[in-house]
Amino acid sequence: MKRVTIIDYGAGNVASVKYALARMGVEAELTSDSDVILNAEKVIFPGVGHAAAAMQALQSKGLDLVIPRLKCPVLGICLGMQLMCNHTEEGEVDGLGIFSEKVLRFNKGIKVPHMGWNTIFKISAPLFDAVSEHSSVYFVHSYYVPLSENTVAASYYGSAFSAALQKDNFDAVQFHPEKSGAVGAQILQNFIDL
Repeated sequence: MKRVTIIDYGAGNVASVKYALARMGVEAELTSDSDVILNAEKVIFPGVGHAAAAMQALQSKGLDLVIPRLKCPVLGICLGMQLMCNHTEEGEVDGLGIFSEKVLRFNKGIKVPHMGWNTIFKISAPLFDAVSEHSSVYFVHSYYVPLSENTVAASYYGSAFSAALQKDNFDAVQFHPEKSGAVGAQILQNFIDL
């Protein structure tokens, strides 16, 4: 059985991610132990809530220094993706700096949060093997990452934004694969198979 380590730092949607993996026959371990995370085969870094509070939680456990050092495949989800960037306007806090992007708040004039099913396009990267262009996935977010050289999938809400980023061993998605039905399950399976 393949094993996945989920970073549990008090700001993640860990239960739904663990349940989605269990449905796929994948055993997941929840932990905030630095040594366990550093020695993991695969790491999922989920996140929900406010960026500044989540960053504080990571720092209090020393995980802000651990995550960027990981050499195994890593998947950031939702706030996890945003915290992997350089800086976020949410609380004006610096992130982990894995991606050089800045996280911005959606423009006034469109409903925030962006919540519900939306299509993804410009799909590239092994994380999206067997995922069709314009597949629908589930989003819940008020902040977004602009398109950049690290963008491997995009979506549109007011303007185009990064639905997924990829650099070296780090993949990250703005949407929730664990709530995105068969498409999300395929993406999680692709991550397991990396």
